[in-house]
Formats: sequence, structure tokens, C-alpha cells
Amino acid sequence: MAYEYPVKPVKAILVRRYKRFLVDVRLEDGRIVTAHCTNTGSLKSCLIPGAPVLLTPANSSRRKTPYTWESIYIDGGWVGVNTTVPNKLVFNAVQNRMLKEFQDFHTVKSEVKFGDSRFDLYMESDNQKLFAEIKNVTYKHGNAALFPDAPTERGRKHLKALMRAVEKGYRAAMIYVIPRTDVTCFDTADDIDPQYAALLRQARAKGVEIYAYRVMFDEKGARIKDLIPFCKE
Repeated sequence: MAYEYPVKPVKAILVRRYKRFLVDVRLEDGRIVTAHCTNTGSLKSCLIPGAPVLLTPANSSRRKTPYTWESIYIDGGWVGVNTTVPNKLVFNAVQNRMLKEFQDFHTVKSEVKFGDSRFDLYMESDNQKLFAEIKNVTYKHGNAALFPDAPTERGRKHLKALMRAVEKGYRAAMIYVIPRTDVTCFDTADDIDPQYAALLRQARAKGVEIYAYRVMFDEKGARIKDLIPFCKE
């Protein structure tokens, strides 16, 4: 498993999400507590009051919220909502040569600067250098995983920076981590952020590589399951 929860998760039931970073949940003993939500997106298709959730206890008694929301159980499977997990998951998978698309790289670093941008990953082999940005894709419509679930100026900036990296002779990649297995293809949410959708098409045409991985979550952690195609291909 490429990622394991740092502590054993606690089961609860989702009551509501509010103020973006907060969710109320009902613990198994009946108490309602507030947990931290790391996801700044809309979480469209993931907010189902009454659905089971997994929480990890905070590692500090001084934190205002005693738990972090990790995942929610939808349609027979866990959907990961913690946006800090995808970077750790992909980093571990690349470092341990678990992804055939990146098996040639012997060096992997996180949070590496490129111009006025900072990319999630930098990989290096004997003859290649690659910058990669990682996005968490929770939004589902039909059988498709769609990104983004809210307009993302930051996401558009990353695409432009990846195109500049290609122009300077680097390989560049967008890695979309889809923390749910009830989808069969990936696409852009054109109606939510048409500018992002247009930029992604432009980036692909200029040589930015696009990878969309389905990830399977359980009560211990997560592992990358497989690579899925674009819906229109």
C-alpha cells in the first residue's frame, strides 16, 4: 500500500459541511463533533448527509478540531477527500517504482521551484528531467471523474507553468488522482471552469503529459489501482 493513515481512523456519520474547512460528524457514541476538512473545493457529489465517514484523530491537543476528515463511503466504496493524501501517495509510488509510467526515474523530490512556480514533484533519470503537478479529483458525474469542481485560478497557473517547462526542454506532467473507483474515465468540467478546460487541451497539444489514476481507499489507507483514459478518446 502506497499510503497508510498515520493513526487508526475513527468511524462517524456526516452531518453537514460549512465554512469550507469544517464538517460536523456524529461519532459512534452519538456525540456530534466538528472535524477539519482540508479540501477547499466544492466537494460536489461527495457531500451526502448520513453517509459513513472516516476521521483521523489530531496529533495535538491544542488543535481546535479534534479530527481530520479522510474519506466518505459512497456507492459501495470509500472516496478520499483529504487533499494532503494524493501528493504523499504519488511520491511514495514513484519513489518505490510502483508506476510503470515513471519507473525510469531514480530521483524524486517534492515542492521544487521552477521560475515563479512551485511544482508538487520533480523527477530525474539519467537523461530526463520532469516536473509534475498533482490534483485531487473527487467530482463524479455519470461514469466520469471531472476536474475541477470549482473555478481554479491556481490550477490555470500551474498549467501555464508546465507549458513553460516543456518549452525549456523539460518533460512535464499533470497527474490527476481520482480517490474513488466508481468511475471509468476522466475529463474536464467545462461548465465549471471553461478556461481551465481550454488550457488543459492547449497543454496537451504542447506536450504536457496527462495521467489520471484511480485510487482505491479502505480503512487502512490507499493504493493506486490503475490508469484511466480521457472520456472522449
